[in-house]
Amino acid sequence: MTTVANADPSTADYDLLVIGGGINGTGIARDAAGRGLRVLLCERGDLAEFTSSSSTKLIHGGLRYLEQYAFRLVREALAERERLLRMAPHIIWPLRFVLPHDTGLRPAWLLRLGLFLYDHLARLRTLPGSSGVDLRRSALGAPLQAHLTKGFVYSDCWVEDSRLVVLNAMDAHARGAVIRTRTGVELAHRSAGAWSAGLRDGVTGRRWEVRARAIVNAAGPWVGETLGVTLGIDSRAAVRLIKGSHIVVKALYPGEHAYILQQPDQRIVFAIPFERAFTLIGTTDVPHEGPPGAVTISTEETRYLCDAINRSFATRIGPGDVVWSYSGVRPLYNDAATEASAVTRDYVLDLDAPAGQAPALSVFGGKITTYRRLAEHALARLAPSFPDLGPAWTGGATLPGGDMANADFEAFRAAFAHAVPFLPAETADRLARAYGTQAHGIVGAARCLADLGERFEGGLTAAEVDHLVRAEWARTADDVLWRRSKLGLRTSPDGVARLEAYLARHATSGADSTAPA
Repeated sequence: MTTVANADPSTADYDLLVIGGGINGTGIARDAAGRGLRVLLCERGDLAEFTSSSSTKLIHGGLRYLEQYAFRLVREALAERERLLRMAPHIIWPLRFVLPHDTGLRPAWLLRLGLFLYDHLARLRTLPGSSGVDLRRSALGAPLQAHLTKGFVYSDCWVEDSRLVVLNAMDAHARGAVIRTRTGVELAHRSAGAWSAGLRDGVTGRRWEVRARAIVNAAGPWVGETLGVTLGIDSRAAVRLIKGSHIVVKALYPGEHAYILQQPDQRIVFAIPFERAFTLIGTTDVPHEGPPGAVTISTEETRYLCDAINRSFATRIGPGDVVWSYSGVRPLYNDAATEASAVTRDYVLDLDAPAGQAPALSVFGGKITTYRRLAEHALARLAPSFPDLGPAWTGGATLPGGDMANADFEAFRAAFAHAVPFLPAETADRLARAYGTQAHGIVGAARCLADLGERFEGGLTAAEVDHLVRAEWARTADDVLWRRSKLGLRTSPDGVARLEAYLARHATSGADSTAPA
């Protein structure tokens, strides 16, 4: 199994060097490549390895941000919710949320007012609006404790967050961008109107230098370090690191709806259907003072999330019920808010562009829902350096796999299942959801399950693994089982070892993996 590499970045100059392979970095790389810029994106780990795969996995306006009077952010996010749903209907889909009213917390009139604003701030709305619900008589109230007698229902969307990142990288690559995973930018300096940047391949150790007319610092939790150390820029903008953690337990209730639960500390916690047999619970908001890399949930955070469920659900849970947890560090713009949960989720673009010198744009904050608009705003800030920059274009463009008629996923899912009758129904459904129209390419000319090669746990086959290596920059078992999918929930340690052995036999080396075929 081989990949076809893009042009070797050691032999070419670029218009734009993007540092960071999370949602903001890949979104900016995609937008820029589509406007005609020569783009190089470097990510020192895997795509979406840190913050962008550790979200609550929602495309939403942010109902609770209304309490912070963040009306512009909510309005923009609600508009983006509609666009993203059309761009990627396979990995983004509508989700109904049940908001129980707890008489000891926010009054019912305030919740009703917030939902009225939420409904009407969305200029375009294809999702159902909010309504009241009698939890004593509705099935939606069945999993809840008896004291929760009334509530509200409203709409937002679910997203496969790490897959959204990968799809943006794939589209950027298709439009000419060079994507280098496991490649760090060690040091950069301005010279003769351009940036010279030293790169290091984290797999082979090879070092080389590239030139770029501008740099985008989308390094997430490392944005401050990259700005000050790697780029040598002194900026007043500062990042505030906030850790958010989630737990996963066996399904607490039947159905495809989610719950949004008010807490005594004025925060909210979500309970969301997850991977068919589980419930995802999160998130926490705690200050993070340590290194911004891989982080884990604390005992206190686990207890907080269990307590949140136990205040509202009839079924009680404890730390022993947690089957998986994950944590991420959010790089929020430091607005001097006292409480971590009150720090703005809006984004700030910090441009350093001394006269006659190459610019550097640093991205602070942001949320998955507004990544596309953030990318447009980033390119607008850089436009003076690129007189021939093409117009904005991403608002109506689908992402890979999303090009299905009328953005109708249900019709596509049925047609795909009909075309692959030899696949178990669960596997066919998962492939349709994960890859959309590109699922046909994974199955190819196969006419039976054996044609897809070696079988791994959770319905994974060699044909799918080969696709992930060839087209989606996957290199390790974690890349496959936790970021390109969540099959890690259904894979034993022996199954992981077998997959790792397969990858070792078939995957290309880091030096050959600058881009998918």
